[in-house]
Amino acid sequence: MRYRNIRILLSAISAVFAIVIALIFVLFVLAVVISNENAFTWMLVLVLPAGILAFICSYAATGIYLGPIAKIALKVGQLAGGNLSVRFVDDRTKLASLGVQEFAESLDRVGARVRASIAEASADSKRQGQFVSDVSHELRTPLTAIRGAAETMLDEDISYEDRTRFCETIIRESERLTRLASDLLTLQRIEGDGEIVLNRVNLHDVAEHALDMLAPLLDAREVITSLTGEAPDVLGDPDRLQQVVTNLVDNASRVVKSGGRVDVALSGIKGHSVITVSDDGPGFGDVDPARLFDRFYRGDSSRTRSTGGMGLGLTIVKAIVTSHEGTVEAFNFPGGGACFIVAIPSLPPQSH
Repeated sequence: MRYRNIRILLSAISAVFAIVIALIFVLFVLAVVISNENAFTWMLVLVLPAGILAFICSYAATGIYLGPIAKIALKVGQLAGGNLSVRFVDDRTKLASLGVQEFAESLDRVGARVRASIAEASADSKRQGQFVSDVSHELRTPLTAIRGAAETMLDEDISYEDRTRFCETIIRESERLTRLASDLLTLQRIEGDGEIVLNRVNLHDVAEHALDMLAPLLDAREVITSLTGEAPDVLGDPDRLQQVVTNLVDNASRVVKSGGRVDVALSGIKGHSVITVSDDGPGFGDVDPARLFDRFYRGDSSRTRSTGGMGLGLTIVKAIVTSHEGTVEAFNFPGGGACFIVAIPSLPPQSH
């Protein structure tokens, strides 16, 4: 029912009540004081003005009390229609009754949640679209190389050396696709709702296992590594934390020169266990360090295709660290080289 109709209805009801009361009063007066000859005149003089006055007063009163509610109802319709700039608390509602003010404040909180949800949904949609675009771009290059090599090998006159070279291209690009699929599945598992089995983890053992696993690769790249320090135990998944160290060390070892260094240091500070991975390479250039952890981002030197990276290693690192309620940061050394710092909440020492 429209706001004006409600006011008229309430005013009419008030007028009817006023007329009934005035009529009873007139009948009482007529019965006691006045002769019946003047009854109709007294009814016109007392009853009708009383009804009209009651209608006017009721209409004005309902306007004062229902006006802010009608305005709020109008704004609710605007919000439902997609106008996210609507605010329910304004100068008029501040002058209304306390109940109306509380109602408007509640609707403002609801509106804020609606705007936040829409903004989050929009951001998620944008990220998903960007993710699909990035994956498509990453797939296009190896698939194009595989197809080109396969089509060339159809030529019967191709030499044995060229055929071998194109076979190696197919194998290399196929391995790239395998790594991409593996990294994407890893991200899906980390960022999904899958349960993580948490245990007390010794970070020195985790870092040591990571370096042992990478030893053949680091030897082939002629990279010198070291592991120093100790850190308090943390509550986490040892396999995923080992992957953090593995990805950081592998990423650093790709950019240092032959004979270069990658150092892993453990420490504890302000209730956090800290893993620091530093190198003496060229650093990641003059870019925002936060961008290093974006999907498929590659810096000018540290994450180029020539190093074989897929641009997901640091993204996986951040996802794992975040799932452990930790933080990861990066910075360049003034004299060259980069440093990545992972901080995870520490566990209290075990009592013996």
